[in-house]
Amino acid sequence: MLSGIINVKKEAGMTSHDVVFRLRKILREKKIGHGGTLDPDVTGVLPVAVGKATRLIEYMQEEGKIYEGEITLGFSTTTEDASGEMVERTPVEASLSEEEVDRAMATFVGQITQIPPMYSAVKVNGRKLYEYARAREEVERPERQVVIHSFERTSPLVLVDGLAHFGFRVKCSKGTYVRTLSVDLGQRLGYASHMSQLVRTSASGLVIDQSLTLAEIAQKVDEGSWDFLLPIASGLGDLPRVSLDEELSQEILYGRFIALPDMEDEVLAAFKGEQLLAILEKREELYKPRKVFL
Repeated sequence: MLSGIINVKKEAGMTSHDVVFRLRKILREKKIGHGGTLDPDVTGVLPVAVGKATRLIEYMQEEGKIYEGEITLGFSTTTEDASGEMVERTPVEASLSEEEVDRAMATFVGQITQIPPMYSAVKVNGRKLYEYARAREEVERPERQVVIHSFERTSPLVLVDGLAHFGFRVKCSKGTYVRTLSVDLGQRLGYASHMSQLVRTSASGLVIDQSLTLAEIAQKVDEGSWDFLLPIASGLGDLPRVSLDEELSQEILYGRFIALPDMEDEVLAAFKGEQLLAILEKREELYKPRKVFL
């Protein structure tokens, strides 16, 4: 059975499930899952786990993400991105400065509260929000807490025909809706707005410069090359790591608790040499193996 991590460059027009479905056919492997959903219109890094690596998916999803894109001030849309219909138009004043935008963006850094967009897969009373939206039904949406590690403008502010455009880069926790962040920024500046473009450039420690499209992966498989299949440990991202000696490694393989007095993290990736041995979870003062890979 194949096992490993694939750094897929998802293209526009595909769901994350579409990517998994096609990879199952390309690799002829059923046990495949992805480490973080991307909207169909969003491109970029989609971490995919194959075989035994699927046991890491919950940790891959916990890892922070980095996105780069564009925000447009001046009108909002039904979907909060460029695919939706215009809802409200508020011409941007020529006096709006880059300094004002930067100050407003800085206020979002840290823990913030978001309300998921209506066109999203969040479930309320057993139905997804986009189902309510398509039926033009109103429903109360649950708030969620997310963390914005950084939120910065990456291009000059361009004012054209009552609209303002600028590039941005954001590093955020799982569950963050960048569309909603774009809309909330506009509201703080006093304008209707939407996210006009988005690319995920990093997820689970994988970066876009090293990602491959499905076509490129299929070509490598046809040529008998499997160098796109990364080691299972590639899916650990920033999860703290610890190296164990032979004695402690054996204890882990027997499922026993072990003491690691120099470690304080709640979850650890334990290695024996260069090989991932297990995921450990802290229980009071000891660590217990939750998932063993070796």
